[in-house]
Amino acid sequence: MAWREPVVQAVLERSPASFWDYAAIIRPASAVKHLLVVPGIALAAILRPGAKSISAHGVALTFLSVFCAASANYVINEWLDRDFDRYHPDKSGRPCVTTRMSAWAVYAECGALGAAALLSGAMVSGLTAACAAAMLINGMLYNVPPLRLKQVAFADVLCESLSNPIRLVYGWAVIDPATLPPGSVILAYWMGGAFLMSVKRLAEHREFAAAGEIGLLRLYRGSFRFYSDRSLILSAFAYAQFTTFAMAVFIVKYRIEYLLAAPLICLLFCLYLYLGLEANPAAERAGYLLRERLLLGVVAAIVVALSILTFADVPAITSLVNAHYIALPAWLHPDGRDAGATPMRGRASGIGSPR
Repeated sequence: MAWREPVVQAVLERSPASFWDYAAIIRPASAVKHLLVVPGIALAAILRPGAKSISAHGVALTFLSVFCAASANYVINEWLDRDFDRYHPDKSGRPCVTTRMSAWAVYAECGALGAAALLSGAMVSGLTAACAAAMLINGMLYNVPPLRLKQVAFADVLCESLSNPIRLVYGWAVIDPATLPPGSVILAYWMGGAFLMSVKRLAEHREFAAAGEIGLLRLYRGSFRFYSDRSLILSAFAYAQFTTFAMAVFIVKYRIEYLLAAPLICLLFCLYLYLGLEANPAAERAGYLLRERLLLGVVAAIVVALSILTFADVPAITSLVNAHYIALPAWLHPDGRDAGATPMRGRASGIGSPR
């Protein structure tokens, strides 16, 4: 890769870090990920409308808490990854690689952000503070030795994607800090994030493979010693399946009309997998997703569809939650009667038997 020699030279000629270098490792551009808090607020508003009145103050403190918790993780991530990021074509330009940063200043920055996350979360509710603590602990498990799960194949994906359901609960706590979202939604959020992370790994693997630098990729991230195209595609497929099953449980239990949005959701998964298979930068870096107009269009369509289906009842689809058999014409039945004419009402507790 043409970037390798310039990076080595840059490391040897590192200049002292500036204030802006310390600000950069907070990764303010990654704040777009915190939009995953919004569905948690919306879900709680729909399912728990009388739990608590939403306030602008509570929402602002919630976003401040999740931003500070995530940024604390980003800071420690960039510092502990500095000797590995120099093997990556993009991450080799990070401040921790190209400048001389003070260890005590980095740890102080991380500690201050973590304290701010916990404090602002506690000002909203105990559950919000617990979300901040969970986000920080998850970051330690992912980044800090001796566990450092980011170096362990498959565990790295599951650990990193755990921040998604934490963000969901962050949003839920704005409305109802006394309960948690349905387990099916938490699982869907987690597995959906695992799908995205697996596709990201796939795109990275294909990018380095195309350049003939798989060995360099394994120096950058130890988990890639155990990954292959096949294992990454299969794991992404498995996570997508888990996401689908969890969403189906939620849809059947809470709002069957959401099933009409399923084709758009499936299309979104397919489009993202396509980006990964093409080693498109959008699959690796969130900032590039804003350039994918088709993907953004599908996301917008999903938001609109779910918003409409939240309030619009569709009687024709509600029969799917009832146990019944499809009626065949009488002339096809051995005794000549229409056996399926009277469907069973209510949901089945077992195969073919009503509750």
